[in-house]
Amino acid sequence: MRLFAALVPPPAAAGELAAALGPVRRMPGASEIRWTAPEGWHFTLAFLGEVPDEIRPGLDERLARAARRHGPFELRLAGAGHFGDRTLWTGAEGDLRGLSHCADSVRAAARRAGAPPAEEHGFRAHLTLARTPRGHSAHLGPYADALAAFRGTPWTAADLSLVASFLPRSGVRGEQPRYETVARFPFGAAGPTTGPTAGATAGDEPPGRGSASVDPDGTGEPGHPGHPGDEAPPAAG
Repeated sequence: MRLFAALVPPPAAAGELAAALGPVRRMPGASEIRWTAPEGWHFTLAFLGEVPDEIRPGLDERLARAARRHGPFELRLAGAGHFGDRTLWTGAEGDLRGLSHCADSVRAAARRAGAPPAEEHGFRAHLTLARTPRGHSAHLGPYADALAAFRGTPWTAADLSLVASFLPRSGVRGEQPRYETVARFPFGAAGPTTGPTAGATAGDEPPGRGSASVDPDGTGEPGHPGHPGDEAPPAAG
């Protein structure tokens, strides 16, 4: 099963962002890019790729330990930017240090469970809003500029989600991956909440700053942070 660990904004926060995106999606050329669905919005902490079934129990245990080491923290969706002309994103404000430390712990836990993140480089908090389809060109700067002043209502990040990613099978152009949360791990709590829904010990301490992945959104498409000319999201901590 293709899995990634993520922080999922609550429905109210996603609704605010969706409302702010309404005028942006009516801008010239917006119909030519592929917009992600609000029910799939998330901040990827670690994309794990295909995880064998036999790894899952140990992975869940390690992730639960990692989540217990972090108390809930406050964030809000804020601003916008783009990775070249490939990916449009919104960022976060608030306890970015807490978010970054959580990502470090999650990635260390996944490595020790035998499900290391797909690629190692620094964590950069972003939530993907749209992508330019392969073979197309688009200038994403105007869309990022139009959303740059957005500031959502603060919300409390209370748990870590383990999400399964199911890639499109129909071949229909523009079809989105399907996501299913397979477990939630409350911050500072005793154990995970398991089961599909829509949408600490010293041994799990991270050895250093975390990683991102070639697929930072768990969608099966390459990410673009760090490419020459790309604009970086706000620093997480």
